[in-house]
Amino acid sequence: MRPVDHRAVLDRIERGLRAPLPGLPAQLRMVPEPRPGTKAYFEVEETSLKAGVLVLLYCREGRLRLLLTRRTDRVLHHRGQISFPGGERHPGESLEATALRETQEELGLDLAAVRILGQLTPLYIPPSNFCIYPTVAFLPGTLDFHPQPDEVADIIDVPIEDLIDAKNPKYETWDLGGREAVVPFYEFEGHKIWGATAMVLAEFLALL
Repeated sequence: MRPVDHRAVLDRIERGLRAPLPGLPAQLRMVPEPRPGTKAYFEVEETSLKAGVLVLLYCREGRLRLLLTRRTDRVLHHRGQISFPGGERHPGESLEATALRETQEELGLDLAAVRILGQLTPLYIPPSNFCIYPTVAFLPGTLDFHPQPDEVADIIDVPIEDLIDAKNPKYETWDLGGREAVVPFYEFEGHKIWGATAMVLAEFLALL
């Protein structure tokens, strides 16, 4: 199969990240209703915990893909959920550096050739009091994963076009902490991508 050149798409994403971002209105398209909280990231910058996550793009079999992981039941926060690789910032560390370090630690990836495209809007997660700061990046070549078994239960390799397919998003009523909520989610191969991950994805997909 002849390799597909995705440079035009990546350049468009990079330009979009440099322009005014879709921001909270795009994120709220994928928030459960009723909302778990109403505060935006700038209202909690001094009191929230800070985490960097990596929205990592790469090509495989001629398709531009996005990397997600399913967390194990042994992690402290958001057990069993689908998320971007990332974690809590170390003292003195930039949030971009946090996202890259945590991705290397969780997945054993060599990120020497990574191309940073930009940053999305931070998102506050009330249940854990974390504010996540997403960095978008592209990694060329074939990815060689060595996942950390205590943190990563599964690697989910999602083609971008599957997320923007007409079948997505979907909506279901779930029990969240003892109360019913209408939960929007992206579905891919039986995986339901919801919550903060879906909200970050909604803003990213708005760039496309």
